[in-house]
Amino acid sequence: MSQPTPLLTRDASLQALNTFGLPARAAWFTAIETPAQLAALIAWPELKRLQRFVLGGGSNLVLAGDFDGLVLHVRLTGRALIAEDADAWFVRAGAGENWHDFVSWTLECGWPGLENLALIPGTVGAAPVQNIGAYGLEMAERFHTLEAVDLETGETVVLDRAACQFGYRDSVFKREAAGRSLITAVTFQLPKHWRPITGYADVARELEAPGIIQPTAREVADAVIALRLRKLPDPAHIGNAGSFFKNPRIDAQAFQNLVARYPDLPHYPQPDGTVKLAAGWLIERCGWKGKTLGPVGVYERQALVLVNRGGARGEDVLRLARAIQASVRATFGVELEPEPVILGA
Repeated sequence: MSQPTPLLTRDASLQALNTFGLPARAAWFTAIETPAQLAALIAWPELKRLQRFVLGGGSNLVLAGDFDGLVLHVRLTGRALIAEDADAWFVRAGAGENWHDFVSWTLECGWPGLENLALIPGTVGAAPVQNIGAYGLEMAERFHTLEAVDLETGETVVLDRAACQFGYRDSVFKREAAGRSLITAVTFQLPKHWRPITGYADVARELEAPGIIQPTAREVADAVIALRLRKLPDPAHIGNAGSFFKNPRIDAQAFQNLVARYPDLPHYPQPDGTVKLAAGWLIERCGWKGKTLGPVGVYERQALVLVNRGGARGEDVLRLARAIQASVRATFGVELEPEPVILGA
């Protein structure tokens, strides 16, 4: 293999670049901070021969082993109001911007719409990949377009919502475009005729406690932040990747069979006739909340979160995840699907 450009390094540690704190190494690594650096990378002759992984904040990632390819760490920044009309503000941000900082900035500017997604770890560019969601809102509902570079051709493309193929914690970037498209910027459409989304029970209770009846966007954000701080561990202190499992969806008949056995089963009917279940409730009911298996455990305050108790490796995380899946399958007949991207397995 020819000598790399100065922008690339060999045998790079990824431990500090994933919030789980798992040790792993990449055969090749580069940080993309400017369009010029990205252009130089695309011109590098060896690029197309390598496996590629586009890394944001590393907050939705399990490093199951070393990666024999190129990790591209996106650090492109910048944020601006680029247009507005009678119905919305159109706000663009670089893919490397911190997500929560971006949400806070939009609220400070008087542009509501993202408040239910406050304090979600990660970057702006990772938000469409996962179609992040929380407390009654998915990112896709506020998405307008994104800009991405095709790493095979070097072409910059603009993709709308349909092209991104958003689903529940899913998008084209987790499937066909994985490793091929690098998101450089995202534009959001934030509503001028805003209404608070407070149907989620925890958010409603958080607002009712101080007597807030008609909340502002900032008050909704504050409620969401308070909830997340109480329920979820700070990755700076306890390694984790947030919610580890997706909330499963089952058909109506399977739901009727389950609710007959478990009348207190939390459930959320979906437009397509399926029923979404609370994965955290299923895990807790199986007795996993607060339990530890080796150096990895289930968080004491939220059964949906797996945590690094110290010195964990990727295989330790996957061992616990498989044990939880087996318990939920045996008890409820429900399959749990991991939410994070698993790299290096």
